[in-house]
Amino acid sequence: MDIIYASLHRRQQAAPEPAAEVAEVLGALWAHATPGDGLEHVTGRPEADRIDLLMYLATATATRPVADAPCRAEALLTRCHDASPLLRRRYLPPRTATA
Repeated sequence: MDIIYASLHRRQQAAPEPAAEVAEVLGALWAHATPGDGLEHVTGRPEADRIDLLMYLATATATRPVADAPCRAEALLTRCHDASPLLRRRYLPPRTATA
């Protein structure tokens, strides 16, 4: 299992949203995850300027080759942000590894 730390930064720095914020973000991630992402578990913690995420992704095996874990996590976050009005409204687009 690969563990990836990632953050989504708020559009405006403010106190964290209500406790439901983490559940909303995690729900959006699960809703947009594909089998190729290999997402097995995800946790989140709100901070004043961002929400921090720990994503647990399946590792590659001989019978299940998968892309590099950081690339899969980045693709999932980007796909989720693009598809979720809630995430687009609350958070900046995910920063890419090349940015």
